[in-house]
Amino acid sequence: MTVFENVLVAATFGGGLRERSATPVCLEILESTGLMTRANRLAGSLGLLDRKRLELARALGTQPSLLLLDEIAGGLTEAESAEIVALIGRIKARGVAMIWIEHVVHALVAVADRLLVLNSGAAMAEGEPRRVMSDPEVQRVYLGIEA
Repeated sequence: MTVFENVLVAATFGGGLRERSATPVCLEILESTGLMTRANRLAGSLGLLDRKRLELARALGTQPSLLLLDEIAGGLTEAESAEIVALIGRIKARGVAMIWIEHVVHALVAVADRLLVLNSGAAMAEGEPRRVMSDPEVQRVYLGIEA
Protein backbone atom coordinates (compact mmCIF):
# COMPACT_ATOMS: atom_id res chain seq x y z
CA MET A 1 0.00 0.00 0.00
CA THR A 2 1.02 3.60 -0.44
CA VAL A 3 1.81 5.96 2.42
CA PHE A 4 -1.58 7.64 1.96
CA GLU A 5 -3.42 4.30 1.91
CA ASN A 6 -1.73 3.30 5.17
CA VAL A 7 -2.98 6.42 6.91
CA LEU A 8 -6.41 6.09 5.29
CA VAL A 9 -6.80 2.54 6.64
CA ALA A 10 -5.91 3.79 10.12
CA ALA A 11 -8.38 6.67 9.90
CA THR A 12 -11.25 4.56 8.58
CA PHE A 13 -10.83 1.34 10.53
CA GLY A 14 -9.07 2.67 13.63
CA GLY A 15 -10.50 6.18 13.69
CA GLY A 16 -14.01 5.26 12.62
CA LEU A 17 -14.18 7.81 9.80
CA ARG A 18 -15.81 7.26 6.43
CA GLU A 19 -13.41 7.50 3.49
CA ARG A 20 -14.85 10.82 2.30
CA SER A 21 -14.36 12.52 5.68
CA ALA A 22 -11.10 10.63 6.33
CA THR A 23 -9.32 11.97 3.23
CA PRO A 24 -8.82 15.57 4.44
CA VAL A 25 -7.83 14.28 7.88
CA CYS A 26 -5.24 12.01 6.30
CA LEU A 27 -3.87 14.79 4.14
CA GLU A 28 -3.45 17.01 7.21
CA ILE A 29 -1.68 14.18 9.04
CA LEU A 30 0.65 13.60 6.09
CA GLU A 31 1.44 17.30 5.98
CA SER A 32 2.08 17.53 9.73
CA THR A 33 4.33 14.46 9.74
CA GLY A 34 6.37 15.56 6.72
CA LEU A 35 5.09 12.77 4.50
CA MET A 36 2.94 14.70 2.03
CA THR A 37 5.54 14.50 -0.75
CA ARG A 38 5.71 10.73 -0.26
CA ALA A 39 1.93 10.12 -0.14
CA ASN A 40 1.88 8.07 -3.34
CA ARG A 41 5.04 6.07 -2.67
CA LEU A 42 4.82 2.48 -1.55
CA ALA A 43 5.34 2.34 2.20
CA GLY A 44 7.90 -0.45 1.79
CA SER A 45 10.15 1.84 -0.22
CA LEU A 46 10.60 4.38 2.60
CA GLY A 47 13.81 4.88 4.53
CA LEU A 48 13.91 4.38 8.30
CA LEU A 49 13.06 7.95 9.33
CA ASP A 50 10.08 8.07 6.99
CA ARG A 51 8.91 4.64 8.20
CA LYS A 52 8.98 6.03 11.75
CA ARG A 53 7.02 9.06 10.56
CA LEU A 54 4.53 6.71 8.93
CA GLU A 55 4.16 4.80 12.20
CA LEU A 56 3.21 8.08 13.85
CA ALA A 57 0.94 9.08 10.97
CA ARG A 58 -0.96 5.79 11.14
CA ALA A 59 -1.35 6.14 14.89
CA LEU A 60 -2.59 9.73 14.48
CA GLY A 61 -5.11 8.50 11.93
CA THR A 62 -6.92 6.71 14.74
CA GLN A 63 -7.39 10.11 16.44
CA PRO A 64 -5.90 9.00 19.76
CA SER A 65 -6.08 10.87 23.03
CA LEU A 66 -3.24 8.64 24.28
CA LEU A 67 -0.35 7.64 22.03
CA LEU A 68 1.89 4.71 22.94
CA LEU A 69 5.42 4.95 21.53
CA ASP A 70 7.97 2.15 21.70
CA GLU A 71 11.57 2.95 20.77
CA ILE A 72 10.57 5.34 18.00
CA ALA A 73 13.99 7.05 18.07
CA GLY A 74 15.87 3.74 17.94
CA GLY A 75 18.18 3.29 14.96
CA LEU A 76 18.03 6.90 13.84
CA THR A 77 21.01 9.17 13.32
CA GLU A 78 21.40 12.18 15.61
CA ALA A 79 19.84 14.49 13.01
CA GLU A 80 16.98 12.08 12.31
CA SER A 81 16.39 11.67 16.03
CA ALA A 82 16.11 15.45 16.35
CA GLU A 83 13.50 15.47 13.57
CA ILE A 84 11.38 12.77 15.19
CA VAL A 85 11.66 14.47 18.59
CA ALA A 86 10.46 17.75 17.05
CA LEU A 87 7.52 15.92 15.48
CA ILE A 88 6.64 14.26 18.79
CA GLY A 89 6.86 17.66 20.47
CA ARG A 90 4.35 19.07 17.97
CA ILE A 91 2.00 16.15 18.58
CA LYS A 92 2.29 16.71 22.32
CA ALA A 93 1.53 20.42 21.85
CA ARG A 94 -1.75 19.42 20.19
CA GLY A 95 -2.80 17.81 23.47
CA VAL A 96 -2.10 14.14 22.76
CA ALA A 97 -0.90 12.37 25.91
CA MET A 98 1.94 9.88 25.47
CA ILE A 99 3.50 6.90 27.12
CA TRP A 100 6.92 6.52 25.53
CA ILE A 101 9.34 3.65 26.04
CA GLU A 102 12.75 4.74 24.82
CA HIS A 103 16.45 4.11 25.35
CA VAL A 104 17.51 7.23 23.46
CA VAL A 105 17.47 9.24 26.66
CA HIS A 106 18.09 12.69 25.18
CA ALA A 107 14.93 12.24 23.09
CA LEU A 108 12.86 11.62 26.20
CA VAL A 109 14.41 14.47 28.12
CA ALA A 110 13.64 16.86 25.26
CA VAL A 111 9.90 16.09 25.22
CA ALA A 112 8.76 14.37 28.40
CA ASP A 113 7.19 16.15 31.35
CA ARG A 114 7.82 13.17 33.60
CA LEU A 115 10.06 10.10 33.47
CA LEU A 116 9.57 6.77 35.17
CA VAL A 117 12.74 4.67 35.13
CA LEU A 118 12.33 0.93 35.59
CA ASN A 119 14.96 -1.56 36.60
CA SER A 120 14.03 -5.25 36.47
CA GLY A 121 10.37 -4.26 36.35
CA ALA A 122 10.47 -2.10 39.47
CA ALA A 123 10.25 1.70 39.62
CA MET A 124 13.69 3.09 40.26
CA ALA A 125 13.16 6.84 39.82
CA GLU A 126 10.31 9.09 38.82
CA GLY A 127 9.83 12.79 38.22
CA GLU A 128 11.10 15.70 36.16
CA PRO A 129 13.36 14.29 33.40
CA ARG A 130 16.57 16.20 34.16
CA ARG A 131 16.29 15.47 37.87
CA VAL A 132 15.68 11.77 37.21
CA MET A 133 18.62 11.54 34.81
CA SER A 134 20.92 13.19 37.37
CA ASP A 135 20.06 10.50 39.95
CA PRO A 136 23.30 8.59 40.68
CA GLU A 137 21.57 5.19 40.66
CA VAL A 138 19.92 5.89 37.29
CA GLN A 139 23.29 6.98 35.90
CA ARG A 140 24.94 3.83 37.24
CA VAL A 141 22.31 1.40 35.93
CA TYR A 142 21.47 3.03 32.59
CA LEU A 143 24.56 4.94 31.65
CA GLY A 144 27.26 2.87 33.33
CA ILE A 145 28.49 5.91 35.24
CA GLU A 146 29.77 5.21 38.73
CA ALA A 147 29.12 8.01 41.22
